[in-house]
Amino acid sequence: MHLSSKRGADIDKPSEKIAFSLSISQLGFFTVFQFFVFLELQKNNMALKKSWLDKLNEKKESKIKRIDIDFADIPAGSTMFIATPKLIDSYIKEIEIGKHLDIKTLRKDLALAHNADYTCPVTTGIFLRIVAEANYEKLLQGEDIEQITPFWRVIEPNSILAKKLTFGQKFLLQQLDKESSNCKN
Repeated sequence: MHLSSKRGADIDKPSEKIAFSLSISQLGFFTVFQFFVFLELQKNNMALKKSWLDKLNEKKESKIKRIDIDFADIPAGSTMFIATPKLIDSYIKEIEIGKHLDIKTLRKDLALAHNADYTCPVTTGIFLRIVAEANYEKLLQGEDIEQITPFWRVIEPNSILAKKLTFGQKFLLQQLDKESSNCKN
């Protein structure tokens, strides 16, 4: 009788018994090995995951690229500035208390300051989130609210970006309310 799909099937030939038992022991070792490799990868991924502050402080260079095809609100043939999280952080720090700017104004100002036609809308949104999350991390680490970058002056509380923030829209609204109250006094 040969191996069959039925449970408890007998194996007649000794060579089949050896091959069958070797394949099970090899499979067992392989499965255990895969499990340990998986655990090691998970451990390394957790160790490699960057904080928002790490992402903010990462060494990146800004760039200007010529766009060959229409992209978002940027027509083909235009120059597009790709900022960095640090540049956006610096820009926001210059916004006065009680003043609120939209992302389009931020993008226009950055493009003009860097001799480009436009600023990339995609990377601007990503970097603005990095700025917000990193500065909120600073706040959680005990830094005074006056010492962090006032990202709430640029992020609209009802925007898609605001809804993605780990700390939620309520914090943005609170800070805008505090600043408007202080400006009235």
